[in-house]
Formats: sequence, structure tokens, C-alpha cells
Amino acid sequence: MISQKLNDTLTKTGPGSDAGAVLRHYWQPAALLDELVGKRPVVPVKLLGEELVLFRDSEGELGLISRACPHRGADLCYGRLEDNGLRCPFHGWHFDRSGQCVEQPGEPEGSKMHTQIKTTSYPVVEKNGIIFAYMGPGEPPEFPNFDCFRAPETHVFAFKGLWECNWLQAMEVGIDPAHASFLHRFLQDEDPDDSYGKQFRDKAANTDVPMTKLLRDYPRPEISVEETDYGMRLIALRHMEDGRTHVRITNQIFPEAICIPMSREMIITQWHVPVDDETCYWYSMFTSFDKPVDKELMRNQRLEGNRLPDYTPIKNASNNYGYDPEEQNDTTYTGMGLDINVHDQWAVESMGRIQDRTQEHLGKTDVAIIKYRRMMRAAIDNLKNGKADALPMMNGISPADVYGPVSNDTIALDDDWKGAALASDEERRANCTGWSATIST
Repeated sequence: MISQKLNDTLTKTGPGSDAGAVLRHYWQPAALLDELVGKRPVVPVKLLGEELVLFRDSEGELGLISRACPHRGADLCYGRLEDNGLRCPFHGWHFDRSGQCVEQPGEPEGSKMHTQIKTTSYPVVEKNGIIFAYMGPGEPPEFPNFDCFRAPETHVFAFKGLWECNWLQAMEVGIDPAHASFLHRFLQDEDPDDSYGKQFRDKAANTDVPMTKLLRDYPRPEISVEETDYGMRLIALRHMEDGRTHVRITNQIFPEAICIPMSREMIITQWHVPVDDETCYWYSMFTSFDKPVDKELMRNQRLEGNRLPDYTPIKNASNNYGYDPEEQNDTTYTGMGLDINVHDQWAVESMGRIQDRTQEHLGKTDVAIIKYRRMMRAAIDNLKNGKADALPMMNGISPADVYGPVSNDTIALDDDWKGAALASDEERRANCTGWSATIST
């Protein structure tokens, strides 16, 4: 357990907050590119507690500026999209994508007042279906050379979903390898649907062992954590009776992302992005090493569980996440259906909007959670001491030199699990369509 003061320090991300200052030194997912499709590419964005408006101007360039007009505070989400910017319908004040007011048509002829008016704006860039924003000081950092950014657009599918909880508890479920043996336990090994979450109902690694059975039979993984240039590498070992070990390698990408294997051909890179202190979006990039992804199919699958326009889950607290106690007898451990995303959603939302960590009791399998919180505390201290260059991916290396990261699962002999896991990843990349570079170990 930790103190309430420390819990506040780690969870709050609004302007002026400690954790928020750390997050603002990194690119943040702000919207899906799909949200700007249509005749009027203007969408509201609430990010790290700030109310913003994202738009594409008549030159095709993106802008992200404050939602409140600096004149009288009217909502610029209703602005007229014209003349390479947004014009406020209240008094006609016009702003370009840098936030500069370029015209005040109601002011006296010859007035230069507009030159002194500039609203908040942030740099934005699109990467394989997600629009990222940089909200920190100085020049934005380079993007790391992760697979999800380096892969061709044809091999990446991006989506998001809204969770009614703080970003930290949402992220921490992704660095908890032990929970899969329980929260995502299926009581039947046949997979009736080709759906999201199939990896837990498919064969484990390159064997005939169903992943569902492996997770049921070996619920006590041996978990270790290695510090990396990008954050942490998590290694979960499930030792089997026949002298082999199931190895699952996942990652925490600092400050709020995870990278996990979905199958032998696909990985998921997922950010848990604060909307405010009590809600967050998860943004996922599904990256294929094999063939181009069927984006229409994947989007339709995910839209079966989420409503537009805000990507709210259809199963939620208001309908008990679809909970069926009878299902717990013969189908799933949770009784909440086959979508593992719903399982995670229930787990993190049931903690409350901001988890009360003054009452928690962490165990040995929570080693990554403990280590991550220490990393965040160190990052906060470094910023307070003027040492921004000590942050992960900024500590003497270029983000562009950070590859991967390795996310894989395999089954190997007990005394050769590490070499086998790396060899498996090398094989996956060697067999891909040619875009993947050599892994960085």
C-alpha cells in the first residue's frame, strides 16, 4: 500500500501535476485518423485534462488548439472550417492551426489587436491511423523505431475504447502477467468465433497445447523484469511437467504504453491515455508481421463492442458488463463473455474511478507494477531537478535508435528459454513481408 499523497502524485495528470508533467514530455495519442473522415474534419479532444479541438484545414494540414475561443470562451468545435483554420461563429474571430488569431472582422478597420492574440496549440502528427500530440516544452522528441510505427500502413490497424477509470490502473493491468490465468480463463478450449481475444483460445506458441489449458494448468508464473531503453521488459515463465517452459515476453513502454503478443504473427501496442483523472482511452495499434490486415473486418469486430462517436463500450457498469453467473459454471471465469477487453475493463473500472492504493496489498507477482511506480517517481524527481534528459528514451540515446520491442511467446526447454524466445522472434521477423528490421536485444 502507498500513501494518499503518493497515489495522487502518480495518478493526476492535469496541467501543473507531477505525473502530467512527465507524460507531456512524450507524444500522446489524441484521436484516431478515422475520426477525421467525412465532410467536416473537426473533433473535440480532451487530453490530460485539457479541452482541445482537432481539425484538418483546407490545405490538408492538422491543427490542435484550445477549444475555448480566447475572446469570450465560445466553443470552437462549432467553428467554421474555412481559410486554413477555424472561425468562431460568435464574433468571427479566425484562428490558424498554430492558434494565431489572424482576423477579427468585428473590430475597427485597421485594428492590429489580432496579432497579440494566440491560443494554446500543440504539434500533431499522424502515425499509422493514430494522430499523436506533443503537449510538452521545447521541440517534440523523435518517435521511437517501434514496429507499430515502422510497419507499412497496410499492416497496422488502429482502434480505441473509453474506460471510466484513471489511466494508471488501466495501464497496470497490462503489466500484470499473472492475471491472464484467472481473469481471461476460459473453461472450454474450442474457439467458436474468429474474434478479438482469440489468442487465449488458440494454440500456445508453436505447439498443440491450447493457450486456455496452459493458463488454467499453470496459474503461478515466474515473473522477472528487466529495465530497457524504452521502459521495462516483462518475462513470465510457466514451467511445465515435461521439462519445457512457456515463455511470454511483454513490455511496458514508458510512460503509459504496453506491447504484447497477440499471436505468432501479430503484436498489440497499446497506450492508456488520460482524458482526465477519472477517465481514459486505450489506443491500440495491431501490427502484423505476416500479411496486410483486414481493417474493415477488424473495425467491424471492435464496433460490435463499442458505440460511436466516443467509442464507449456497450458492456459497461450500467448493464453489469453482461455478467451471467450461469456462464461462470461452464464457459468463462468472469461470466462476462468471450471478449477479453471486457474482462480488463471490468477489473480496472471496478476499482473505482481512481484506485485507492492505500488499501492494496501487492504480492510477488506484482513485481512489474512495483518497479513501474518507482520509475515514474524517479522521472517526476528528475523533472523537478531539471533533469529531463534522464527520462526513459531521453537518457543519452535517440528514440529513433530504440527498436522493437520484442513481444513474443514460445515454448522451450527449461534451460534454454531465453535463447529460444529471441530465436522465435528472429524467425517471425525473417518470415515477415520485408519491412521488419533486426530486433534489438
